Amino acid sequence: MTERKPPGVPFESWVDKQIRDAQGRGEFDRLPGAGAPLPTEVDSTYDELWWVKRKMVREGLAVLPPALALRKEAEDALESAYAAPSERIARKLIEDVNVRIKDMMFKPPPGPFLGKKPYDVEEVLRERRRRRAAAEGDAPGSAV
Repeated sequence: MTERKPPGVPFESWVDKQIRDAQGRGEFDRLPGAGAPLPTEVDSTYDELWWVKRKMVREGLAVLPPALALRKEAEDALESAYAAPSERIARKLIEDVNVRIKDMMFKPPPGPFLGKKPYDVEEVLRERRRRRAAAEGDAPGSAV
């Protein structure tokens, strides 16, 4: 813990001494990002919420309107269904996202239009089978 600045000592020389002592103890060695340039957005204008945006990127957070978030979720569910290890799991993924799509179709939130309709589960499963067969080179007796 740092000590208090003694009375009568100029603030600048006291801070410099604290920094020199910490450097001598090695407290600045091997800090994350040491030697790397500071991130700067030269072409951008000042944004007073820069720190919020940077924190959200660092934490992996995104704030999208509900309809856009569901569009992304639906696209991700479709890709996950194509890559699913079994038809049962693929069917479950598509049925779950279809429930959320239908809910939003009947109770739209404020914001942009959803622009999605529920997926045809059987069509998704046919496409999944086709993709797996193409990936496996049409190997006979392969499990779908």
